[in-house]
Amino acid sequence: MSFQPFTVLRGAAVPLMRSNVDTDVIIRIERMTALPKEAWGQWALEPLRYREDGSKDTESILNQPRFRDAPILLAGPNFGCGSSREPAVTALQGLGLRCIVAPSFGDIFFANCFQNGVLPIRLPLPQVEALAAQAGSGAALTVDLESRVVVAPDGTRFPFEVDALRREALLQGLDDIGLTLRDEELITAWQQADRARRPWAWPQPS
Repeated sequence: MSFQPFTVLRGAAVPLMRSNVDTDVIIRIERMTALPKEAWGQWALEPLRYREDGSKDTESILNQPRFRDAPILLAGPNFGCGSSREPAVTALQGLGLRCIVAPSFGDIFFANCFQNGVLPIRLPLPQVEALAAQAGSGAALTVDLESRVVVAPDGTRFPFEVDALRREALLQGLDDIGLTLRDEELITAWQQADRARRPWAWPQPS
């Protein structure tokens, strides 16, 4: 699968500094099964955006006009914990998000982000809180994957670490399969050579 390459992202960042936001909060299973994936974004983070009667919660930070179409989310520890649910990433993309900055993530959610073109960044909690304090007004942050740094509105730079292969994949807009297919000719040549060398190891035509 391919997606828009991620190089430098600049925009507003929603400060949602909650801990343990799990995948069921990100997208309820009822929405996943009843709606096409193109509609999941409308219901992403539903308990935090809507009241129990279904009306939009106008006091929610997620519904403030200054954060409309914000591409960055600032979150608390253990974001994306809970069940293995790849649609959670798709739902957040439907909100327009391409980067999530948090002190820690659910492991499976973290991996799913890279496979779907979303950059999850781990930063120490005090640094995320510092970014959130500046982001509250809607001021833009910059996420530079090429330089591996988040730049706050006041210019403070927060370096982050990212696996080299995952970084390369995002920069090129490729998931694991896309990365593998870059070497399709080499893979085919190896298969042909190995088939000639060890014919007994390969399926034989019936």
